Amino acid sequence: MKIVLIPALLLSTAALAQVKIDSPNSGWRNSKGAKEAYTQDVNYPAASVSVQAGQSPTAEIRGRIAGKVKGKDKPAILVVNGVAMPMAVQEDGSFARPYAFGRGSNSVEVRSPDGKARSRSQFLDSYAGKTQSRLRVVLSWDSDGTDVDLHVVAPDGGHSWYGNRVMPNGGALDVDVTTGYGPEIFSSAAPPKGNYHVYVNYYGAGQETGILTVAQVAIITNENSPNERQEVVRVPLRAPGELTLVKSFVYP
Repeated sequence: MKIVLIPALLLSTAALAQVKIDSPNSGWRNSKGAKEAYTQDVNYPAASVSVQAGQSPTAEIRGRIAGKVKGKDKPAILVVNGVAMPMAVQEDGSFARPYAFGRGSNSVEVRSPDGKARSRSQFLDSYAGKTQSRLRVVLSWDSDGTDVDLHVVAPDGGHSWYGNRVMPNGGALDVDVTTGYGPEIFSSAAPPKGNYHVYVNYYGAGQETGILTVAQVAIITNENSPNERQEVVRVPLRAPGELTLVKSFVYP
């Protein structure tokens, strides 16, 4: 008797989850002239992270998770330049969010909710005139349907939050996420020297008022340089309305 194993093997492989990153693409690129908006339009009362119309593929993370995935009620995991965070995935498996990458080497990895499938993109942006983030603060949290807000207070008194996303000194918050996971990202190309204070506000959890949410704040200085530093802080948020000081630090 002749046993053919190939069809069964192909069916088994097809049933597994597959992660595809459409952008950014791996390899070398020069983003000169690309339309890369940082602050994004937000629609209230509810908004998930979305990519603004006309956004260049060089400033977005986009793709799809297809196939059989266990734990679809859980978020996928997005890892950008070593910082891991939950990421919302739409019902059709698609994901998309804006991201202002710096010049030099960058990496993006997306993992399926069950952690069994992943895809990675590594690229180098050679555009020397690209605005570089010297201070980046990334907020994410681990519960869906919740609204957590990032507040950054600069040494010159500037305060960036969802009601005032752009500081006079140029530092800005990219988007206000009101439906869960984030990330919300503050970035500054020329941060004033001195004391910074990072707060998170557990704004609301809809009807599920008893949800315990863990917020993660990653503070990245001098990104994509030999002097890059990363610090990740996690704090539990127990009740909507809480305003929590996560970290005070001195830049540089």
